[in-house]
Amino acid sequence: MHMRFSRSARLSDPAAPPHPVDEVPRPPRLVLLGLQHLAIMYAGAVAVPLLVGGALKLPAHTIGVLINADLLVSGIVTIIQAVGIGRILGVRLPVVAGATFTVVSPMILIAEQFGGGEAGLPTVYGAILVSGVFGLAIARFFAKVVRFFPPLVSGCVICVIGLSLIGADAGLIAGNDPKAADYGQMSHIALAGLVIALIVLIHKFGRGLLSQLAVLISVALGTLVAVPMGLVDLSGVGHAGWFGVSQPFTFGAPQFHVAAIISMCVVMLVTFTESTADMVAVAEMVDKPLEPGDLARGLAADGLSAVLAGVMNSFPDTAFAENVGLVGLTGVRSRWVVAACGGMLVALGLIPKVGSVVAALPGPVVGGAATVMFAMVTAVGLRVLHKVQFEGTNNMLIIAVTLSVALLPAVAPSIYTQFPVNFQMIASSPITSAVIVVFLLNLMFNHWNPRKPAPESVNLSKAVDAPESEDSAATAE
Repeated sequence: MHMRFSRSARLSDPAAPPHPVDEVPRPPRLVLLGLQHLAIMYAGAVAVPLLVGGALKLPAHTIGVLINADLLVSGIVTIIQAVGIGRILGVRLPVVAGATFTVVSPMILIAEQFGGGEAGLPTVYGAILVSGVFGLAIARFFAKVVRFFPPLVSGCVICVIGLSLIGADAGLIAGNDPKAADYGQMSHIALAGLVIALIVLIHKFGRGLLSQLAVLISVALGTLVAVPMGLVDLSGVGHAGWFGVSQPFTFGAPQFHVAAIISMCVVMLVTFTESTADMVAVAEMVDKPLEPGDLARGLAADGLSAVLAGVMNSFPDTAFAENVGLVGLTGVRSRWVVAACGGMLVALGLIPKVGSVVAALPGPVVGGAATVMFAMVTAVGLRVLHKVQFEGTNNMLIIAVTLSVALLPAVAPSIYTQFPVNFQMIASSPITSAVIVVFLLNLMFNHWNPRKPAPESVNLSKAVDAPESEDSAATAE
């Protein structure tokens, strides 16, 4: 039977059962479910340092430093988001924090503009550090103006997040260089297809924990199939150290330039919008009210991630889209599962040898699983858009224009190369473009139209009325 446990009900009746979000699974189940979150997000977590490091032509050792720092900061922020720190930080929902893809293009452009390669990184991290302070300062204000982010806005952004990231999964499956001899091998694509098929079959015919572990089991089986194909290389494990931590300000004292700082502050605003959409989606999935104060604490954790990133040579974090999809697919609502994943991320960041084992997972295997998760995020966005009123409004046009403009740089990454650098920093990101376009169009048509009253603002506490899935109900039981 579907039940909803409010905070006031638990305070008035201490004997009331805890909300499924607050339940702590038994240790073996906790570890397995946390490991599944780790397996599905790891490729995305390391993709950002790999993309930035490759574009700036950084040596392999330096890229390794970025990866370890990224995992460490992601783990710390994930634990904060799940567990919370008083009334200051953490949304206290099953939200996994990971490096936002929105930051990739601005970081590359800033580094190239201010020295290139490692020489440009002090300016990059100086800008990230300031953007983190900016994020901490405006988190509570941003949460209060959430009425300007109704389902129309959040649904569009969630859809674009999922759609734009599918390209990254294609690179894992087929390769990143179309001119390479092994690009798009049938065996690699078939392996990714096998992983997808296993996820579907296990989720369909499995019951209880088996169904909830569909992604982890599929990744494990896919890896076993990949061994005789020569796609599993564990040679790096022996060379990796047992303990290592990124030294603060590895690339030198941070440098502060106005143009770079403004660009990163724009990225922070986009990250806040992306996280808001994801947190609303998670709250809807787990059937728990998301109050403005909860959202403010979650956004403050994103701001803290940028401060830590500026110090520890990492990247600003956001609520990871693939893990949002995993929550929807499995119906596992416990935030402590995500806290366990955060602990594993910290371990990976501190123990390079363990991280190298996870890094050895074959690209087609991880790509196949992540493709389902990103598509699940898009499906969540469509469900949010289902709440939008279309009759007698221009909302259909708003969605159409937003998707068309936002997905242009996703399908044609070089489309804006002739534009000024500052414009490229903003427009080359599909997520950034989506946020700006849908936000402005929503204001234009639904708030600034003098001929009709503005629509009612979205109530976050009532934005979670979607029915549970059978798996979610089973989890609650």
